[in-house]
Amino acid sequence: MLDKDSISELLSHRTSDDEIYHDLMQFKISEILLVATIYDAFILEQEGKLTELIFSEYNQLNLSSAPRVTSVSFGEKALNILEKRQFDMVILTMRIDEMTPFELSEKIREKNSDIPILLLLNDDNDLQLIKDRKDRLRYFDRVFIWKGDAKVFLAMTKYIEDKINVVNDTDVGLVRVILLVEDSIHYYSRYLPILHVEIMKQTRLLIADEHLNEIKKLLRMRTRPKVLLAETYEEAISIIEKYREYLICVISDVRFSRDGVMNDTAGIDLIRHVREANQSLPVLLQSSDPSNAKVAEELDISFLDKNSDNLQRDLTEFILGELGFGDFTFRDHTGKVITRVETMAEFKELLKSVPDESLYFHASRNHFSSWLMARGEIQIAKFIQPIKVSDFDSISELRKHLLDICDIVHDQKTRGQVINFDESLLGQSTYIVRLSGGSVGGKGRGMVFLNMLIQNRELFSINPDLNILIPQTNIIGTEEYDFFMENNGLMEKFEREEDYDSIKKMALEGSLSSELHEKLERFLARVDCPISVRSSSLFEDSISQPFSGVYETYFLPNNDPDPAARLRQLEEAIKLVYASVYSPSARAYFDAIEYRIGEEKMGVLLQRLVGKGYDGRFYPQISGVAQSYNYYPVSYLKPTDGIAIAGFGLGKYVVDGERAWRFCPRYPKIDFIAQEDFVKESQVEFYALDLENNGANLAEGSDSTLLRLEISDAEKDGSLDYCASTWDFQDNIVRTGSGYVGPRIMNFASILKYNYIPLAETLDALLGVIKSSMGIPIEIEFAVDLDETLNGKPSLYILQVRPLLRNFEDFHLGLEDIKSDSILLYTDKAMGNGVIDGLEDIIFVDQARFDRSRTVEMTEELETLNHRLKSEKRKYILIGPGRWGSRDRWLGIPVRWSQISGARIIVETEMEDFHVDSSLGSHFFHNVTSNNIGYFFVPHGSNRNYIDWKWLESQKVMEKTKHFIHVRLDDPVTAKMDGRSGVSVLCR
Repeated sequence: MLDKDSISELLSHRTSDDEIYHDLMQFKISEILLVATIYDAFILEQEGKLTELIFSEYNQLNLSSAPRVTSVSFGEKALNILEKRQFDMVILTMRIDEMTPFELSEKIREKNSDIPILLLLNDDNDLQLIKDRKDRLRYFDRVFIWKGDAKVFLAMTKYIEDKINVVNDTDVGLVRVILLVEDSIHYYSRYLPILHVEIMKQTRLLIADEHLNEIKKLLRMRTRPKVLLAETYEEAISIIEKYREYLICVISDVRFSRDGVMNDTAGIDLIRHVREANQSLPVLLQSSDPSNAKVAEELDISFLDKNSDNLQRDLTEFILGELGFGDFTFRDHTGKVITRVETMAEFKELLKSVPDESLYFHASRNHFSSWLMARGEIQIAKFIQPIKVSDFDSISELRKHLLDICDIVHDQKTRGQVINFDESLLGQSTYIVRLSGGSVGGKGRGMVFLNMLIQNRELFSINPDLNILIPQTNIIGTEEYDFFMENNGLMEKFEREEDYDSIKKMALEGSLSSELHEKLERFLARVDCPISVRSSSLFEDSISQPFSGVYETYFLPNNDPDPAARLRQLEEAIKLVYASVYSPSARAYFDAIEYRIGEEKMGVLLQRLVGKGYDGRFYPQISGVAQSYNYYPVSYLKPTDGIAIAGFGLGKYVVDGERAWRFCPRYPKIDFIAQEDFVKESQVEFYALDLENNGANLAEGSDSTLLRLEISDAEKDGSLDYCASTWDFQDNIVRTGSGYVGPRIMNFASILKYNYIPLAETLDALLGVIKSSMGIPIEIEFAVDLDETLNGKPSLYILQVRPLLRNFEDFHLGLEDIKSDSILLYTDKAMGNGVIDGLEDIIFVDQARFDRSRTVEMTEELETLNHRLKSEKRKYILIGPGRWGSRDRWLGIPVRWSQISGARIIVETEMEDFHVDSSLGSHFFHNVTSNNIGYFFVPHGSNRNYIDWKWLESQKVMEKTKHFIHVRLDDPVTAKMDGRSGVSVLCR
């Protein structure tokens, strides 16, 4: 008989249930080869599985098994594995090591001419990468766009299955066909997931109340309509003629190719052709030209505006409007029924209390393993099956062994995964619990990925002296957002309303679903610590657009003695996060990056707040950000050595770009600033959660529950011991610790220089592991609890991970080819890559009138200038002193990114009496650099870095405000940026 340790050891070398399914059952597509970075592969498969739990046929009713996804990161490895194993489909992403996806698809086709190959783009920005490579796409069966919603992964699988099976299924099973005519990758990547999800949902509803056995339910699910896609008139006609008697719906665009050229009425002609043969066939005409609604009306068919923010809802309404396993029965020794259970959780609970005679009756006949196998609990079943009752001295030992097996297998299966709502798991840090369906969003994807890495104990045994954790995390998926907006009729109201206070008021008056309300109630019954309520939208933390700081985060004390009051405040925070999709800053951001706000969906993270309570306030001693790539290295540091920024108290202080301590995780003893500047540049205030204000009005803003305190307040709490140093005026030196007289310096010297805890080396190792897994430079947010004694050690919590920048092809700047007298600006401290030309407008701060006390006023002037230039569709260069986007008005001009969104080059300068470190680790910084906007830093007094101010100030002035000068050049300048070396120039 196996004991617990033996079972656990054996299971650690076993494959998962998902893989075992493929060995036992046949499925349309059972083996997929995914060629992508480790990060992309994990997110696609993880989010795909999560979505399946709600929408797909894979896990609903235990009807079928999910495909096994084998992922590799290198092109040559993909070719090697294709020679050794049989795959049903290959998915390539744009980021593949060693070779491009176009080269790899050609090589695969040379070896296997029949295997379906799909190209998966990350988002719409990747369309530019294939725009001029139509000939390179000939080896792909189809191109899809992910855009953060993993239902597209399901659609890709079903697209291939339907394409292959339709001939046989229509002939043998009279299966119906839906024809989608659409040549836009963007739109069919949106339509197909919607169609497949709704078809599956409706098919299940049709069979739910029928008294069918499980085999018949499986067969009935297989009769779902097939969805076929055509891009040209000729393709559409061919499908219509071939499947005319099976066709139940046509959804067609208006403009697409006919006879090899784009035809403005191809869709209309196609519909007329269809209607000639079947006047009653449901047809949906979809177009980006609203005037075609009149054509649809004349044809007596439905119309879909492709520009609608409610496109998904409209398409779903058309589908709904137009296209109409068993229980385990515990018995006694005579066979008499004692009780029945439906779920695995109920089964496990009954094992604890079912009479001994019933346990013996079923165990001796292998009833347990048979039922578990049928329900897909294969690992448990395989361990139970060989067990003999005679192996145990008593029935109680048998009972305990069965329960132990359930616990161990459950832990192995769920470790590092997202678990559908299970009240017993709430408040446990090992699991991420899902409170509602849909996508987990960008931040959620990052947390799921981090949890998977952390729970891999071999991979993450980085440092034995420091716990590496994520906070207890629960996720509200995007389905709740859809319900909230639709059930309360808020989408159209939010779109029309411009006053944000009114939007928040309407949101607070709305109702969440009763299912979520009940789950939140049960969540709060188990979680009574401070929590953060964080946005996790589809678009957040994506490769191309981070959306950093665009949406709201709320910190809740969660300590009201009245449970109803705690629940009410939590629900208010969730509603306000939903409302923040329509905040002025979010609207401006969407406008700036030319995304449609209607395509956004919001998930929410509920996380335990890291820290400790001190006399009515709560905060961690250390929080900050760490990046795997340092764009402004000093001394002998290399960019790949990374950089970290640490602050005292809540991390809002750091991500808002205020004064904090910078260090290199690999070389933490190197100071980035001169010792004489320590006092001037040191953190003097910090954020804490107000534990005494549990009735705060959240509508007043995300800061309504926070306190901004002096560092001296923390000293009274006794929390500075390992974080602060002291400036000794008498001896002109810095003394480590706070046990001296003098100004405090928040440089964390006891930790970074004397290794009180191995924070720096742990961050360095973390950045390496996560960067390698994601395949791109990354940033993490972290917090440290020095007082936590889990396993007798302090704890480092990773709060978030995000891609740092999109990868770009290398651009080499050849300075030898540039005439020195043509250079307007030179810097070796820049970010960006490539060439930006045609820049005729420059806005710069009038240095003679710059006043640090007027920086807030300057943001208003700049917003007006930005709005005017954007309305004229003119991009510009922005130059100013200090740190752009800092929330600390004394460090620079505190603009939001939306206020300077027309800038293509942003320059930070120093003045003789104004020296500030360049921007890093702030939300503003991410939103700028992710768009490949040139970001230059020009220090004062440098022999190499300079701006030709004399020439600049001599140019034609278009407008002069109180603090800014806008000039327009007769001949445009060109920005040339070498992303690898950090050298950039503006050339006249």
